[in-house]
Amino acid sequence: MTSRLIGLIGLLLSLIPSTAWSQVETHRLDNGLEIVVIPDHRAPVVTNMVWYRIGSADEPPGKSGIAHYLEHLMFKGTDEIPEGQFSQIVSANGGQDNAFTSYDYTGYYQRIAADRLPLVMRMEADRMTDLIISEAVWVPERDVILEERRSRVASNPSAIMAEQRDAALYLNHPYGTPIIGWEHEMSTLTRQDALDFYARYYAPNNAILIVAGDVTLQEVVPLAEEYFGDLPPSDAIPERIRPQEPVAVAPRRLVYADPRVQQPYVIRSYLAPERNAGAQQDAAALTILAELLGGGPTSVLYRALVVDAGIAVSAGAFYSGTSLDQTSFGLYAVPADGVDLKQAEAALDAAMADFMQTGPDAAHLDRIKVQVRASEIFARDSQEGLARAYGAALTSGLTVEDVDAWPAVLDTVTAEDIMRVAQQVLDLRQSVTAQLRGTPEPEAVQ
Repeated sequence: MTSRLIGLIGLLLSLIPSTAWSQVETHRLDNGLEIVVIPDHRAPVVTNMVWYRIGSADEPPGKSGIAHYLEHLMFKGTDEIPEGQFSQIVSANGGQDNAFTSYDYTGYYQRIAADRLPLVMRMEADRMTDLIISEAVWVPERDVILEERRSRVASNPSAIMAEQRDAALYLNHPYGTPIIGWEHEMSTLTRQDALDFYARYYAPNNAILIVAGDVTLQEVVPLAEEYFGDLPPSDAIPERIRPQEPVAVAPRRLVYADPRVQQPYVIRSYLAPERNAGAQQDAAALTILAELLGGGPTSVLYRALVVDAGIAVSAGAFYSGTSLDQTSFGLYAVPADGVDLKQAEAALDAAMADFMQTGPDAAHLDRIKVQVRASEIFARDSQEGLARAYGAALTSGLTVEDVDAWPAVLDTVTAEDIMRVAQQVLDLRQSVTAQLRGTPEPEAVQ
């Protein structure tokens, strides 16, 4: 891609209006409920989301999986909504709904016609404080999450290895515990555990209402006052202070062998800083670094291992900075047929050593920054995706201003910034290197 073409693309991107982002408005009710409205009047549709500042990393010791378990139980019924009818009501009104649990948040949403917004907002307010967990539902729903773990994790060698890698990377922080929970703890969760967790964390002053679509703040605030305004805030919500990682002093390695593995690979994760309110520069530099190293066929690792050496069929890097606490930065290589994992790892190390010596190519860096800018702009075209971006950020300690500033922060990243964070993060002492293979690791020759 020539510099002239890069400049032309940059100019075209600068002319694309960022209407959704520039019009974001906020409000807070007296009971602490935060409101974020993202107008998008292209279609008479809204995405209504309620985010709670509670995730799996906030669970009591020994109760892993309780946040996700409660997410399931939230669909069972309230004083006003018959048991099991929540999703059916949304569907009958032409909408779709779902929920999700992460380390730092739990979220619930409906995508529905704009004139049905009062309905779904009333339903969300109802289950915020009036959830009923009957004796008839808590055991069957616990069986559901246990089966979900078996199907998503126990039957997937890559998922098993990912759990083991996280547990090895985080020696002390709860990010080392899987979001879905450990099976032996999930099997002991009780109805009272769910009720206690719900009573403690589900309250307006621990929630964010995000509405994106054909609506304005002036329309949303009266509805929020009507349905959420009388809900009492909780005085039992603790400050989100979690155990933190000690200083890392030794690299860690693990091998997981499973005969079901069809494609072995080597992957390395490093502890890395997260995006912080008012201080996103390091996270922006790591985002660009991940794209430089692994963002497609022109990336450093792909060219070195796949194109030039033919030693791998795939290679790359990954990083996501939206996290309340310390996150991770990763590298991986998938060896070609006949190539051992040790060879693939050696080639990965050699490519990284060369990059650390020479730094990013200036033209490649320009291309990556244009691509990142384009992806940020095009992401705004998704109503639900935009609402998710704000929700994930706000429940992870960032502000609306941080989300709005993020594209500009990314654009200011320099080669010097990239090498600074690379030197800081890519330290083997704060890493876990893992091999997923179909056969046991070969024994060393004596």
